[in-house]
Amino acid sequence: MSTSLLASGKAKLVFRISQKPIRCYAAKGEPAGDPKKEIIRRALYPSNVRNRPSPTGTWRPDVGRALQHAIPSVQAHHTIERAWLLHQRHLRKKRDAELAKKFECMKKAMDELEKIDSRLYMEANKGEDPRARSQVEVELAKTLKGSEKKTLEARIRGLFPRELRIPTDTPPRTGWNYEWKPFPRPL
Repeated sequence: MSTSLLASGKAKLVFRISQKPIRCYAAKGEPAGDPKKEIIRRALYPSNVRNRPSPTGTWRPDVGRALQHAIPSVQAHHTIERAWLLHQRHLRKKRDAELAKKFECMKKAMDELEKIDSRLYMEANKGEDPRARSQVEVELAKTLKGSEKKTLEARIRGLFPRELRIPTDTPPRTGWNYEWKPFPRPL
């Protein structure tokens, strides 16, 4: 009897319908539990249905009318563009003038330092290679453990030390660490 059912077309059709699809791993699953993520996703990324404006501004049916109402002509658009570029140019010139003023003050201070003490002036203007290490630092690096050696290598000369605490108005909640000692750095 089973052979006669397999021979008929209906049995094959029933067999194919009852069989699960092989590639079901890519199918979209049923949302289980809390639907918050799905609601947020739909609010942030609405479908491209063009029957109403979306809250995130991905599509607006009245955008042409709104632009025409706000900027009625090409000349008005160009006027607005030129005004914006002029505003940006004024900001840029103001910033450049402020930087030039700061540079002049720095130059006056350095000239005054040169008049007062030429050795300090030369020390302040000395160029430094951040990769260069003194002989003392190289010898010290040979004796250090892994973490201390990394700390020594991470320190870039001439820059503000990373391990210093940022000054704040209030003390830390844990109190003062009396056992803390700074890492010795040869100069």
